[in-house]
Amino acid sequence: MLPTPKKYFLTAASAEGRSRLTAFDNALLNARIGNLNLIRVSSILPPAAELDNDLVIPPGSLVPTAYGFIVSDVPGELISAAVAVGISEESFGVIMEFSGKCSKAEAEETVAAMVREGFETRRKPLKEIKVAAVEHRVEKIGCCLAAIPLWY
Repeated sequence: MLPTPKKYFLTAASAEGRSRLTAFDNALLNARIGNLNLIRVSSILPPAAELDNDLVIPPGSLVPTAYGFIVSDVPGELISAAVAVGISEESFGVIMEFSGKCSKAEAEETVAAMVREGFETRRKPLKEIKVAAVEHRVEKIGCCLAAIPLWY
């Protein structure tokens, strides 16, 4: 059985690369999570998990992470990615991810609305929403990534 994560942070970054994969990898590096083995998870923040913006995770660690990303090879295209976490006073939180061909502001609005809907569906009170987002104007091959790594 895996332990329940106790810490998390929000991150968002963009990058260019010579291929779609290296653009993604460069965005991971810019987001401070490029030297980790991400395990993509669905979108629940464990109860009592604490935000730690200075969290340092050892390289090579297996890290549960909720993330969204977009890669484009259309020069001039505007792309964005965003994550949001809704915090509840009484129990777990809800994480949502979004990526698309839009502005950072549109991505932030969309992902926050998704969190509000997630709380409404669960009939849970929402205390606050934290958001991280990024936009990027593609030069050759660009990537936007937003993520919430969870750690022990």
